[in-house]
Amino acid sequence: MLGDIEENRVFRSKKELMTCLSIMSMRKKFQYKVFKSNTSFIVVRCVHPSCSWRVRANKLIESEYWMVTKHVNKHTCPTDFKTTRRRQATSWVVGECIKRRFINPGRVFRPRDVMDDMKQRYGVELNYSVAWRGRECAYENLRLGTPEQSYNLLPGYLHMLMQTNPGSVVNLEVTDGNKFQYLFIAFAASIQGFSYCRPVISIDATHLKGKYRGVLFTAVCHDANQQIFPLAIGVGDSENDAAWTWFLKRVKDVFGENPALVIVSDRHRSIRSAVEEAFPRAFHGICIYHLLNNLKTKFKSKNKELEQHYIAAAKAYNLQEFHVLFYTLCSAVPGAKEYLESVGLDRWTRSHAPCRRYNIMTTNISESFNAVLVKVRELPITAFVNEVRLLCQRWFQQRRTKANGCSSRMSTDVENKLEQRRDRAQTMDVICADQYTFDVVDGDRNYCVDMALWTCTCRKFQLDQLPCDHVLAVVRKTQYDPYDLCSLYYTREFWCETYRGVIQPIPHISSWVVPPPISTFQLNPPDVRTVAGRRRKRRLPLMGEELTTPKCSRCKGKGHNRATCQNPIALRQSEPGPSLVSPIAGASSATELGHQTYPSPSMPPPVAAATAPPDVGHPTDPSPTMPSPIAAATAGPHFGQTLADS
Repeated sequence: MLGDIEENRVFRSKKELMTCLSIMSMRKKFQYKVFKSNTSFIVVRCVHPSCSWRVRANKLIESEYWMVTKHVNKHTCPTDFKTTRRRQATSWVVGECIKRRFINPGRVFRPRDVMDDMKQRYGVELNYSVAWRGRECAYENLRLGTPEQSYNLLPGYLHMLMQTNPGSVVNLEVTDGNKFQYLFIAFAASIQGFSYCRPVISIDATHLKGKYRGVLFTAVCHDANQQIFPLAIGVGDSENDAAWTWFLKRVKDVFGENPALVIVSDRHRSIRSAVEEAFPRAFHGICIYHLLNNLKTKFKSKNKELEQHYIAAAKAYNLQEFHVLFYTLCSAVPGAKEYLESVGLDRWTRSHAPCRRYNIMTTNISESFNAVLVKVRELPITAFVNEVRLLCQRWFQQRRTKANGCSSRMSTDVENKLEQRRDRAQTMDVICADQYTFDVVDGDRNYCVDMALWTCTCRKFQLDQLPCDHVLAVVRKTQYDPYDLCSLYYTREFWCETYRGVIQPIPHISSWVVPPPISTFQLNPPDVRTVAGRRRKRRLPLMGEELTTPKCSRCKGKGHNRATCQNPIALRQSEPGPSLVSPIAGASSATELGHQTYPSPSMPPPVAAATAPPDVGHPTDPSPTMPSPIAAATAGPHFGQTLADS
């Protein structure tokens, strides 16, 4: 709220002064007109010719500030000279009034909502076009200008990002004519924290939904607590070979490459060629759920057993278990054996993988990261990057606090997992062979555990680097410390070190200090082919993907959710029993005697109403007695009437 106009009050600009005047006129329900205005002073008066209300403001010397020098705060116009439509309710003023409603990028605020909000707060009736333009003005104020201005602002924002977060890596590629092509960002805190995470990177791409479209590239991994740890983001023109290769080469330059590194992605052709070029020594695994969708599409099968056998075979730890499940799968679906072997068993199965994938068999962490940014992807480029920075900044602070407050030696998620495995190990028998070798009997099967080599025949201990049920059964019978058998990637120390870095905030644009080579650089938006019709915002389903229809929790209908539900809801019906007399019938059949009303003979007697079940009668009446016809007539809508009708 800008407050009221007072003499000697100073405003930072003429626009702020005019905004304050417009909001005050709407709030106090009068109208004004500009009598005189130039670059040095302004005079405004009430629109009524005989009214004495007026304001004069002058611009301060050698400054952009304006000060109110005279204010006659008295209206002598007639009181009936007021209307719900006011000339000051222009689109940019409406945008200033409602811009705080759009602080959250995911906030849905339709033009109809703008009209209702202005009517409730200021008593101003807007038409649809003014409400729509006002919403667009609010978007421009909070989204750092128009999409074109956002591209021009991007070089200065990236400069301030590197100044406030030293060590961050930013790459901006342009084409001829200074048109935007590629963008890569990796925060210094993410670069430092990756050394304490398991070397498995999940990569994915998703479409941006702004005016100039584009594709968002993401690289994420898991921290010690099995939460998403963002590594880097990139923006390109489309998901092609050149864009993926450029992005993955930047990832390699920043995070390096080692023989134990694993890249997990879907089966996009461009990703495979880019990984082979950028990470020749890394192992490239496939998301098992994307491959499952391809399998369903190729063989046109929706058999639930196919899905169950495939998932079990992909997640199997030892070869014997895999061969049994794989044979069952191939027997149920002819041709699946040749198809899955052509993909490569080592790329989608845990038992054949030459490197440790730990428990990361899918790209779910990438899909989840993209889902968090579903509304943010509609913003212009600079506002989008700023929202990603705010998200990472908030995540790092929250998880740093949680990690520092952890009192156990392992992370919270690993502690819970070990506790569940300890409970299952209680029922197992352990037979000692020598100092390091043990035979663990689990039901009708036995497993060999070698504590010297840190192996178990179930292979969970080797591949996940966490004690399995059988190892914990051995620990229960020996003096081994279970925490010493866990990988350092799961420890509290690594968890804290992962989030030791801090993503620093960036000051407001008015406080930026950008040197001339960057401040004078004119970055233009990329060339985009405009397609006729309304732009698609929902993604196309993947091959074999089963779409789910949203269900409203308010009206139980399908195709929308509670936030966008506009269906009227019928009031709850009463249980079968004596029905209430309608208000009109009750009022006409009652016999009035003085100030007391007696029910007609058709109404149940009070004794019957008192002995009726609690559900009989008015559902909102706490007393068991039947309300009188007068009370029923004044209480509200009767049963079966909808909220829209009331």
